Amino acid sequence: MSNALRFVLLFSVAVWVGGQVFFTFLVTPAIFKALPRDTAGDLVSTLFPKYWALGYAAGFIAVASILLLSFREKSFPRARIALLVFMTGLTMYSGMVIGPRARQVRLELKSAAEPAKIDELKASFRREHMESYAVNMAVMAAGAAFIFLTARNAR
Repeated sequence: MSNALRFVLLFSVAVWVGGQVFFTFLVTPAIFKALPRDTAGDLVSTLFPKYWALGYAAGFIAVASILLLSFREKSFPRARIALLVFMTGLTMYSGMVIGPRARQVRLELKSAAEPAKIDELKASFRREHMESYAVNMAVMAAGAAFIFLTARNAR
């Protein structure tokens, strides 16, 4: 049972962090290179809910797995548990708070006519995008730290 839980834990984190790396550094830049900016933005906006859903599922599975392992083995790797909770919380914040705000700004931007309003909305979208990017980078960094700590403890 412990080996199965370890596999589920490691697989969920590998899929989560690997998916983030793939989407952030390969898929998104390729989409923006291949398509007109507005079309690329629409496509990425369509993909984001699936991206976050993967993070939610992987986060909950990883947290549940590590907690079950911890209770089973009577050993609580606090730093690794904290990293997974942190990653899951940030992913939920990104998908449930930043994402809807950015989507609303994009919708307003599409219908804005006044140059001053357009500039204001573009600045607002840039802020949302930068916050989303920072959160995404923090989740990836925490995931890398989790993987490092797990590998170090696998001796």
